Order: sequence, then structure tokens, then C-alpha cells
Amino acid sequence: MNLNLDGKKALITGASRGIGRVIAQKFAAAGAKVAVHYNSNRAAAEETLNSLPDTGHIIVQANMSSADEVEQMVAAAVETLAGLDILVNNAGVFEAHPLDTVDYATWQAKWQKIIQTNLLGAANASYCAARFMIEQGGGRIINVGSRGAYRGEPESPAYGASKAGMHAMSQSLAKHLGPHNIYVTAVAPGFVQTEMARESLRGASGDEIRAQSPLHRVAAAEEVAHTVLFLAAPGSEWLTGGVIDVNGASYLR
Repeated sequence: MNLNLDGKKALITGASRGIGRVIAQKFAAAGAKVAVHYNSNRAAAEETLNSLPDTGHIIVQANMSSADEVEQMVAAAVETLAGLDILVNNAGVFEAHPLDTVDYATWQAKWQKIIQTNLLGAANASYCAARFMIEQGGGRIINVGSRGAYRGEPESPAYGASKAGMHAMSQSLAKHLGPHNIYVTAVAPGFVQTEMARESLRGASGDEIRAQSPLHRVAAAEEVAHTVLFLAAPGSEWLTGGVIDVNGASYLR
């Protein structure tokens, strides 16, 4: 299969670090022009930008929980890149809020922040990108979900719910946008070796997490990014509506 994105324009949210940064690098290496999104860490976004091969890549900023900022972000990417072929909804937050230990105000605040960022932010970006893609005659939307949508996230139920919603949204949009030649897929990683997972992967808890997979490790960001690149490349159209597990057999469904 040819994983070539020559001439494609891609917006990757949450691309200042972690999985998003590696997705941006793989897309650029495959020939795409990339819009690197960040929320608050401009310096990290510039590090990502400077790591990309070739020229023509840009940085865009938005708080994903703000509908107006998301709209402006997509518009800036479309205008500066002179088009948009691929949207990767990767930006997300994970914050613990176990029901039996947090107060009611904290419970509500965590749910609002996580759902607004992880799910509504992705929904709004998808809307804005898809409206442009319909006009241009096609495109791709790839959503970075989580195995937590199926396995459950007892310490952060809002995170699990946000990712379950993202998977369902992917399937709904795949049906609605298929006639417009817009293909929508999702990936559902398990633990990945990133800054977000660093604390969880230390000490005994890290050993337990690695033991969940018969490979006795967690994923490298490159492995998740490779799957996203596969879904963005020509030839993967028939996977539209699919949610691809990328968890090293740590959770089977």
C-alpha cells in the first residue's frame, strides 16, 4: 500500500507533543503540508514545526473547548494551506475524578472540561472541516479515541465517555458524509509512551499496565501514528466507519 500524502493538506489537533507530534512528522514525511495545532504551549508547537521535513507547514492555535476558536482554527488552516484534505482530531485531556473521592462541584467541572475538549471540540472541528470538504469534493477525518471507551475508565469516567462519544460520532459521520467522498475513521489506542501517561507508567503501576498486553509493553507513539497515516492514505476508503484497536491485544472486544 502506498502511504503517500503528496499534495495533501492536513490539520492535526494536539500536535505540539505526544502522539500528535509524531502524526505531524509522519504526515510531513509522506508529503503532506501540515497545520500544527496547539492550545497554550506555543514553544512546543514550534518544536514540532521545526522537526517537520520540507516547508509550507504552519502553526494554528485554539482552545478546543471554545466553539469560536475551533471555527477560527479550521478557517486559518484552510486559508493558509490553501485547502484541507485531512483532519486528525487528536487533542484531548485526561484528568482523574473518581466518584467516591471528589466533591460534586469538582465532578461537574471535570465532566464539563473533558467533554467540551475531547468530544465537543472534535465535533466542532469535524463540522467546520467537513463543510469545506463537501465543497471541494472529499476528504478524511480521523479521530483518536481510546480503548477506555470500551474497557471503562474508573478514575476518569468523563474521559471514557468522551472517547465512546467520539467513536459513535465517527460512525455517524461516516454514514452521513460517505456520499460526499469524506471518509471518517477512528483509532482506539491503549496506553502509549507519552507525557500524558508518564506518571501512570512509573513503578509498580507501570509494570501492571505493561503486563496487560501479551507483548509486555505499551505502544510507542510511532505505532499509533503509523495507523493514522494508513487511514489517511489512498486505499483505506473502505474502512470508513471503522474503529481500529491499537492496543497490543491488551483489550479485546
